[in-house]
Amino acid sequence: MECLYCFLGFLLLAARLPLDAAKRFHDVLSNERPSGHMWEHNQLNGWSSDENDWNEKLYPVWKRGDSRWKSSWKGGRVQAVLTSDSPALVGSTITFAVNLVFPRCQKEDASGNIVYEKNCRNDTGPSPDLYVYNWTAWTEDSDWGNDTSEGHHNVFPDGKPFPHPWKKNFVYVFHTLGQYFQKLGQCSVTVSINTANVSLGPQIMEVTVFRRHRRTYVPIAKVKDVYVVTDQIPVFVTMSQKNNRNSSDETFLRDLPITFSVLIHDPSHFLNESAIYYTWNFGDNTGLFVSNNHTLNHTYVLNGTFSLNLTVQAEVPGPCPLPSPRPPKTTPSLVPTGDNTLELWEIPDESCHITRYGYFKATITIVEGILEVNIIQVTDVLMPGPQPDNSLVDFVVTCQGSIPTEVCTVISDPSCQITQNPVCDPVAVELGDACLLTVRRAFSGSGTYCMNLTLGDDASLALTSTLVSISSRDPASLSRMANGILVSLGCLAILVTVIAFLMYKKHKEYKPIENSPGIEIRGKGLNVFLNHAKTLFFPGNQEKDPLLKNQPGIL
Repeated sequence: MECLYCFLGFLLLAARLPLDAAKRFHDVLSNERPSGHMWEHNQLNGWSSDENDWNEKLYPVWKRGDSRWKSSWKGGRVQAVLTSDSPALVGSTITFAVNLVFPRCQKEDASGNIVYEKNCRNDTGPSPDLYVYNWTAWTEDSDWGNDTSEGHHNVFPDGKPFPHPWKKNFVYVFHTLGQYFQKLGQCSVTVSINTANVSLGPQIMEVTVFRRHRRTYVPIAKVKDVYVVTDQIPVFVTMSQKNNRNSSDETFLRDLPITFSVLIHDPSHFLNESAIYYTWNFGDNTGLFVSNNHTLNHTYVLNGTFSLNLTVQAEVPGPCPLPSPRPPKTTPSLVPTGDNTLELWEIPDESCHITRYGYFKATITIVEGILEVNIIQVTDVLMPGPQPDNSLVDFVVTCQGSIPTEVCTVISDPSCQITQNPVCDPVAVELGDACLLTVRRAFSGSGTYCMNLTLGDDASLALTSTLVSISSRDPASLSRMANGILVSLGCLAILVTVIAFLMYKKHKEYKPIENSPGIEIRGKGLNVFLNHAKTLFFPGNQEKDPLLKNQPGIL
């Protein structure tokens, strides 16, 4: 009798062995799952538990480091790149994208076949074949598409049939939170999940990719990535300011407005219908600013370091609280009551919302900088002797704010697009507190030029521009100009002589001559007239012009 029991036990054990040896999804898809660990997560819509059996005969399982990985793809290894639009606000949708990177000189054509690129040479030289994998020919030459054939193979690893039309060449298996999702695709696929039932914090998404191989499938790539689900609104703030040399160092200029622009990471547009409010504290004792606009300007009037704090508030759709029980109505004493009394519940008619918050903090430094620059005068420079080939022009420049340490000019075409001659010079420290300097630049040839001028220091960079028109200076025109000037001066001398003679005769008619001192008086009168005429035709001696005493230095 004992032998019979032993024999029956042996049969039962033998019958159970295949069940124990059958692989499940979590055995295949996860390399870090502890033994005996039970996953407890809410069900994702459309996903299945990784406790289901895996069809290892149709989808073979290879461990990491298995030598068969090296021959899983013709011409090299395929790399899978997994990305997501994480972080995701709980309740929103997160999307994962997988892209396959084929070996050099290989690509996927419009039919989904893998072909060699034309005129591309790899380490082994050009391939004589057109196709790496011609799956279209496989389908036409076999019974791949015959669903009624023996040994049905148009199924996923859990045995579910492919959706129609199913003629895709890669099978993607996504795995996260103890659940999996299967999808057919070409060289790139996307999968989205709603995060309402996803635990907060970092999670891991793993993807295994298989390719068709006659009546079976071959693993070609595995990849995983971390994604984050949070109950705080993902917020980022960009800061920009005119004349600021480098906004990335969070150093800005005093007395110029800073533009703060809030960026909310919401790729699934979960917050599109939400009322969003922004509360600003700039840390300079100006109080709180509340706005429903994502952009705000603020000006700091003091130098120093300030703490910026932003709070974003949004009303988002969320689960309603449990309804409160309502006591039953009183009934006549003739109506029996018992333990089965029906309790009525107050069910809200409106949808419910949850307030979500997002936060941003930064420390910014305010310093003095160049606030404004202006070109107040443009003058042609006439050199003594023969004129140079290049035309020289002086630009008188003023600025507000701190004293610049360098001046740069960029001469370009009239549209200010094509750069011709960038030049930078240091600014002399002798400027003192007044920002007034002269910048001299050379222009080659006649025409219209755009000149951009910038004044800079360690923290700021102020820009202005102007159009400059340069006239022709060929030798013939210069000679004609010189002759014209000489002729004009000669005519002017003759005219002055004639006028002086006429005035002398007029003066002689009205003045008596019998008094001898009169000769001296007439001489003085003539001298006064000649001086007056000289003043009229040759104005102001430039050497006595007081404005030249403050002429700025030339750079």
